[in-house]
Amino acid sequence: MKQNGQAVDVVIMAAGKGTRMKSRLPKVLHRLAGRALLQHVVDTATGLNARRVVVITGHGAADVEAGVVHPGGGMLQFVRQEPQLGTGHAVQQAVPALPDDGIVVVLSGDVPLTQADTLRALIDACGGDRLALLTIAFDDPTGYGRIVRAANGDVQAIVEHKDASEAQRTIREIYSGIMAVPARLLKPWLAQLDNKNAQGEYYLTDVVKFAVAQGVPVVAHQINDPVQVAGVNSPVQLAELERAHQQRAARSLMEQGVRLADPARFDVRGELRCGQDVEIDIGCIFHGSVELGEGVKVGAHCVIANARIGAGAVIHPYTHIEGGFSEKDRIEVGSGALIGPYARLRPGAKLGEEVHIGNFVEIKAATLARGAKANHLAYIGDSKVGERVNYGAGSITANYDGANKHTTVIEADVHIGSNCVLIAPVTIGAGGTVGGGSTITKDTPPGALTVARAKQISLSNWKRPEKKK
Repeated sequence: MKQNGQAVDVVIMAAGKGTRMKSRLPKVLHRLAGRALLQHVVDTATGLNARRVVVITGHGAADVEAGVVHPGGGMLQFVRQEPQLGTGHAVQQAVPALPDDGIVVVLSGDVPLTQADTLRALIDACGGDRLALLTIAFDDPTGYGRIVRAANGDVQAIVEHKDASEAQRTIREIYSGIMAVPARLLKPWLAQLDNKNAQGEYYLTDVVKFAVAQGVPVVAHQINDPVQVAGVNSPVQLAELERAHQQRAARSLMEQGVRLADPARFDVRGELRCGQDVEIDIGCIFHGSVELGEGVKVGAHCVIANARIGAGAVIHPYTHIEGGFSEKDRIEVGSGALIGPYARLRPGAKLGEEVHIGNFVEIKAATLARGAKANHLAYIGDSKVGERVNYGAGSITANYDGANKHTTVIEADVHIGSNCVLIAPVTIGAGGTVGGGSTITKDTPPGALTVARAKQISLSNWKRPEKKK
């Protein structure tokens, strides 16, 4: 992104320990909506088309740096702040990575839900020659730096809460921790910072007084959405922000026409796209990238990850659909399919139209063609199943020999009886029937009845063993 011909470089502060989280995990790696707090911020920066994203790490630096998914193109880099001597000291560590010709946007790794449009407006306010601050008014601003203005309304300073006078503490407008500033101005201001304050730290906010002294305009872009500037310092705050985010996601979907049985019991931990007349019952969780076609119904307490569900499909309660991120592992459910309850689809399951997968059936890396049915208590793995196959209760494909996976092929219109074992590699010919209780180790011809089980015998007058007294 460029503003007035200037590139945008983003600096993300992520060096803090997060003591109040009471966790060995670095604070910025705690998850919100399925992603690390820091990942949300990196993704937002990527959405700005930033020239580069510089993440300042410190506590748990190695884990933090390993825990971020890189956007690619070499735009993401890390610098370390050791020891941690304040926000100003943190940004000082990023100076060597910042070209003089850019606008620097400073973000915090524990403030995950700032929207890209808000940052674009802040960059516009900077304009390449001003210091722009993102601000908001709180009824209770305790703990936040206050925006001090002159009589004419111009921003004069940011005063941290611990350094503020009683009069300054009555100010409701606070600094969010987010700013946009030309790098050519920021660098000399950072060089002037000192730690003569109540905390003994180098405050980034002191750059405001340097700008005022130099005659550089300081502008405030004020928003009224607290979620966008909310930081996470404790498990309680993390849970509150999670619920606020999920309520927004729920409202957005309902405004598009999705019917949610209870928006308070609904979680999207990735991206959910819905067609018209989709219905979702309580307690459902969506991970990764999920598409629900027109008229899809999802029952209570389902977990769906990385899947495309075709129009008119019904996902009955307590079903787990666990697709992977690659196209090969992504799950496909055809239109009109009936899945569950208590079914499990694992990576690579590809189900055609009007397929029925019932209770306690597991499908893995298998394709089932139109109209195939496995209605209860079955396993189909590494298989190709033809149209209209009926797969009996208790039957499984034995696809693993202890070292390698092998494929089972079940051609169209086959009937597999109950409690059968199909030992791969094996092909069941079209239109064939496998008698219940059979263990199949060889290919079967089309149209044949195949039975492979021990002969039944009955012993008359047989007595069960008795316990010794």
